[in-house]
Amino acid sequence: PVEAPAAEAVAETPAPVVEEELSLLDSVKEVLKQARMHGGLKKGIHECCKALDKRAAFLCVLATNCSEPAYVRLIEALCKEHDIDLVKVADNMQLGEWCGLCKLDEEGKATHVVTASCAVVTHFGEES
Repeated sequence: PVEAPAAEAVAETPAPVVEEELSLLDSVKEVLKQARMHGGLKKGIHECCKALDKRAAFLCVLATNCSEPAYVRLIEALCKEHDIDLVKVADNMQLGEWCGLCKLDEEGKATHVVTASCAVVTHFGEES
């Protein structure tokens, strides 16, 4: 009897999945977008302080170029007291855009952006 040569097993390696490494700011932007779509985003001093004081917040985003230093101290103190994560971003105009406080033109560019010095995520929406 003649033995048939063993078929060579060709292991097909799947194409490597390239995942983009998101920077911290890109991740924050995505989290704020998801929270806004699911109704879990609070903006402004009054809403943010209420959410932080109730310990309903998971994440707080604070703009470092806020014009009122007492505002910054208050938010930092509430986050520290209740062990809530605090992320600082450089520009309050950019934070306002991420929170949806703007109008979009035909090309999808943000116009008429309102500044936001603080935003708090109370519900992430979906797992991200």
